[in-house]
Amino acid sequence: MSGSYDVVVVGSGPVGTAVARELADTAPALRVLVLEAGRALGDPAGGHVKNIADVQERDRLLAALATGPGPLPGGTPARPGTVLVGAEAMPNAAMSTNVGGMGAHWTAACPRPVDDEVPGCIDPTVLGEALTRAEELLAVTTHAFDRAPLTGAVQRVLGELFDRPHRRPVGAMPVAVTVGEDGALHWTGPATIAGDLWQRPEVELRTGTLARRILLDGGRATGVEVVDLATGERSSIEARAVVVAADAFRTPQLLHASGVRPQALGRYLTEHPQIMAASLLDEQHVPDGVLVDVDLPRSSATAPGGGAIVPVSGVSWVPYAADRPFHGQVMQMDASPVPLDPGTTVRPGQVVGLGWFCKKELSPDNRVWFDDDETDGHGLPAIRIDYALSDADRSAIEAAKAEVAHAARALGRPLGDPFVMPSGSSLHYLGTTRMGATDDGTSVCDPTGRVWATENLYVGGNNVIPTATACNPTLTAVALGVLTARTVAASLAAATTREGVHA
Repeated sequence: MSGSYDVVVVGSGPVGTAVARELADTAPALRVLVLEAGRALGDPAGGHVKNIADVQERDRLLAALATGPGPLPGGTPARPGTVLVGAEAMPNAAMSTNVGGMGAHWTAACPRPVDDEVPGCIDPTVLGEALTRAEELLAVTTHAFDRAPLTGAVQRVLGELFDRPHRRPVGAMPVAVTVGEDGALHWTGPATIAGDLWQRPEVELRTGTLARRILLDGGRATGVEVVDLATGERSSIEARAVVVAADAFRTPQLLHASGVRPQALGRYLTEHPQIMAASLLDEQHVPDGVLVDVDLPRSSATAPGGGAIVPVSGVSWVPYAADRPFHGQVMQMDASPVPLDPGTTVRPGQVVGLGWFCKKELSPDNRVWFDDDETDGHGLPAIRIDYALSDADRSAIEAAKAEVAHAARALGRPLGDPFVMPSGSSLHYLGTTRMGATDDGTSVCDPTGRVWATENLYVGGNNVIPTATACNPTLTAVALGVLTARTVAASLAAATTREGVHA
């Protein structure tokens, strides 16, 4: 397993794959190795599980990933394809170990950050261009549900409730989805980001391989120590640069295990407190006759927890605004999350789920830390989490509950009261290797993702985002990964030039 590469990327999720893709596009001569501890879920590697047409096969693949602790008090079962961390302070905190990471399971929402969600340490023009590149890699669109017959009605109702002159208007949620010629929706997974990446001669995806330690020579990363999980064989891989994009828990874990421990490592952990509700759309709130005419057949793929959905009411967005510290997503649910009254007939897309995501107050005391006295199943320091809501968080949650209840009533017949999901449910974990403008103890890396005081070691992922946000983080994290890849390529090119001059 030993070898030598220009760049080793740890993690094959959306950001790790985007880093590898941008490196290959920017500097195609670089030898790039992507390490993934898990395995591929179907073909192509890193594809979204919702695109698997055979529902039984999809469920079999997801069930094989369902290892780890069961629900903790106050928590719920792990979302299919994920494993709970097992932390009482954040009972629904979860990780995904497979090619594509969480990007094989996500809901594909890709709004851009605005106002105080935007990292202030990056030039806005540079970030804007990187966000555009991220949208290209993820195939982001606002037109995936243009033909959904109830989209306009849902957005009209929401617009009447929430549109204000100083706010972005209610509209279609930008989603990472492509639409086939037959109208079928294909959800973006990291395979979409990769394109032909894994067929390129200078790029390798190595699965079943766990990074245990970053190799260091003084203050410089020189490679990684890995273990083949099938055989237990350990070896070292040399690299001119290492990029760790293994998620918000395992990225700081690997740095900690390697002795790279900036003061802010693991701190400023945040996510989006999540308020959920459901509403049954009725004729009172949609154009005359439209709901009656919507009588589309179900398929096995639209079963509860299923894959492709029948596009009826689409995905609508109530954007974040400074005077309301949350944003809302309204999307159809082909199966109600709560029991319906006996005799109620529900057509595909008639039930909508409302999810409001709150911006959380930042605190260095919310953190993931690593227990050197206990180890996980791979011999790495065990993951521990300290996490609590502030008074400001609780106020935002109460305001969001009132707003989502108002929206559910306006759209139709609410199916129960809004409820707050257990901490960790959003799967949007930020801040544990956050970037900053200076090495002042409040950040782990600079605006390019380079870890402070360590040459050629970079971090990527949602965990690099330093701001409190309400918007889904994937688009921003991929954009930051694009900037990291470009920096790595330029740095290695400059180093090659210097070496040539000295030779």
